[in-house]
Amino acid sequence: MVGAVLRAGVVLVMGWLAVLFCAGAVQAAPGSADTPTQTAYLAGQLRKNPVFISDQIPRAVPRSTAPDFAKEARRLGVPTYVMILPNTHYGSEATGLLAGVHDRLGRKGLYVTLSPTGLDAVQTYGVSLAGAEDASRATLYELPYDATPREVFRHFVDVLASGRAHQRAEAAHAKYGDSVDELPLLHTDQTAREDQSFATGLAVTGIPMTALLLTLYALRRRRIRRAEAAGDPLSPGRRPATPKRTAFAKRSPAGSRPKGTRASKTTSKPGSRTGSEKGGPGGSASGQGVKTTGVGESGGRRVGMLPLVAAAVALGGLVAFTASQVFDDTTSGDGSRPTAADMRARIDRVASGLGRDPLYVDPESPPALDAAERSQLRAKLRALRIPVMIAAVSSNPDDESDGQKDLLVKALHDRLHRDVLIVLAEPSDGGIEVVNYGTRVDPTYLMNRPHYLEYPESADPALGRRLDQLLTYLGKAPTSKSDAPQSDPLAYDPPPAVDPVKEQALPGLFTGDFHPGLTLGVFAALLVTGLVVAGCGTIRVIVTARRRRYGAGGGPRAAHGPHAPERPSLGWLRRAARHDLDTLTAALEPMTVREPTVGVPEPVAALPADAQRRAWECLDAAALLIDGDSDGRIDADATPAVLACAIVLARAGRTAIDEPTAARHVCHRNPLHGTARKRTEIRPGGGNPGGTAGGSARSTADAAGTRGTGDPAGTRRAAGRTRAGSRMWSLPVCEGCRVTPGAVLRLRSQERNGRGAYVPYATLPGPLAALADGVEIDQLTRDVREYFGVH
Repeated sequence: MVGAVLRAGVVLVMGWLAVLFCAGAVQAAPGSADTPTQTAYLAGQLRKNPVFISDQIPRAVPRSTAPDFAKEARRLGVPTYVMILPNTHYGSEATGLLAGVHDRLGRKGLYVTLSPTGLDAVQTYGVSLAGAEDASRATLYELPYDATPREVFRHFVDVLASGRAHQRAEAAHAKYGDSVDELPLLHTDQTAREDQSFATGLAVTGIPMTALLLTLYALRRRRIRRAEAAGDPLSPGRRPATPKRTAFAKRSPAGSRPKGTRASKTTSKPGSRTGSEKGGPGGSASGQGVKTTGVGESGGRRVGMLPLVAAAVALGGLVAFTASQVFDDTTSGDGSRPTAADMRARIDRVASGLGRDPLYVDPESPPALDAAERSQLRAKLRALRIPVMIAAVSSNPDDESDGQKDLLVKALHDRLHRDVLIVLAEPSDGGIEVVNYGTRVDPTYLMNRPHYLEYPESADPALGRRLDQLLTYLGKAPTSKSDAPQSDPLAYDPPPAVDPVKEQALPGLFTGDFHPGLTLGVFAALLVTGLVVAGCGTIRVIVTARRRRYGAGGGPRAAHGPHAPERPSLGWLRRAARHDLDTLTAALEPMTVREPTVGVPEPVAALPADAQRRAWECLDAAALLIDGDSDGRIDADATPAVLACAIVLARAGRTAIDEPTAARHVCHRNPLHGTARKRTEIRPGGGNPGGTAGGSARSTADAAGTRGTGDPAGTRRAAGRTRAGSRMWSLPVCEGCRVTPGAVLRLRSQERNGRGAYVPYATLPGPLAALADGVEIDQLTRDVREYFGVH
């Protein structure tokens, strides 16, 4: 009997012990089985798939891109385990996380962790793969900060597989040092697109308007230059008045020039058209039907504004089209787009966990609550008279809610389909948010909760202790006065998060800052044009001052001003020829014979017949020299010697009108000096009676004696050149050269199309060389006619 009682007692004790053990196991299950550590959770995920992408960053790295990472990893030839986690999930050191995951997984291979910002850590365990750390450093230096994790991992594999990881890492470190800001971005973001739109608008209006304004300025300068050539070629900075011109000028009856006839067509100007082909002005010695005006006219027409504007519009369209081809990006990033499953993965995971347990702690994050805190919170949650759920999960801008916690809470409530007070705890910073969905809790009581139940008061968030205090505070919450369920009065339906596809889409190139760019392009065009005009004006002032100082290339010894340079340029000669011939034409116009008109008296020649004859002959000879096409323009092939001879004749004709009694000679040293009223004696061997010696004083006489005989005057001595019984030469000089002999006129030779070296004018072929012998103007006009075969 006693034995039976003892056996019954043992059975009862064993039964009670079994009940206690089972109750303890059931009580401990929610805290251990449902909440693994971070390393254990990640190791379990890698055991299923060697590439794990957190569901908390679908906007940056969608989980659907895991096959792309696996494809790149297979190129390394060793087992590779890749984890892509949010930036806040590494705790202390990323390498420590790798070590913990390897210890839990227990597999050899290459372990890599990445985040939306790039490559965080690499480590090899049990495999021989040299250069992994160097490849990580090279990737850090060689890629800009906007590279996506997929691009970073691909570059890492490229470097590691190249076998030159160490060399590339050292080279990148030496080039970029501790900064990668100098690297150009891989992708176009919103800010870059705004800059592109602004630059495009600036170019669309700035470039065409600048081209249009500069073209108009160039055309205006061309018209001014032509007007200056017709008015005052020696003053480029001033626009002179154009003298009055007539289409044809007839010789006055007061003249006594003999009529002449043209010569044969075989006599021609060297390098120019034949005399018969020239015709036109000066073609007849009598001057009948001579077209004397229009030599200085440009003959050009103004370019209409309509073609210029049309060209500017076309240029603007071309700039816009080019910009659209260069800035052709339509999206930002590497082209990966999250799927609907990627966007709802975390919501499904958290809602499923809350459906099993009112306390859900994110296993992907570093542990925010220890086991004791989790057990205590679960006990308090069961004891509350109102339904409360706690979700300890992180939020970031790359999650499905775009970092907005109210959207996350609303999505969880929509998935749970129950009235509940949801507490959202942020493990990273310790923030706590409480949102009431249909429970009978006084909303004012919830709003007036202590501040430390929302935000931590110190650097240590102490999330477990503060959540415990919050549950204690909620346990004292009064019920609402109304029998109807209450919600947070501040709660509202938040606007939906930005669609990730639309978030990565770039605005159009011709939107946004494109329109301000158009406006600023106009001002930029005006500014650039103003600077160009100012620069050109400054250059013109400098060139004009230099010409005035050095006589258009004559050097500092030019003492006769810019009207008689020692080394005139071809442009100066053409401008001076236009000006002087137009001036002579205008002076002779009043003496032109007109058809008799009733009531209009015939003009009376006020000049002596000899002066009129000389003026007309000078005009005819000058026209023969430079206007062989009879088109009112200076011939394009006119040489410097021909142009200078025309200038001398035109000025001599003008002198005959202004001073009929003036001398008939010009200065033999520089015929551009004008009338020679004095004579000087020069010894053939050098020196002069006045004791003024020098190479420049002898060069004209020497050249006159040694020049070629290709022209009629080359074999003839001028009358009065030497004194009877004397070895002295008597040559005409101007007043200035009589006092101080000036430099001899030098013109460019015909080599290199008239761009040869400067040589004394007496050595050049043509009638001008006769002036070095001291011939008269009348003889020069005859030489010109003889030169062209006109009699």
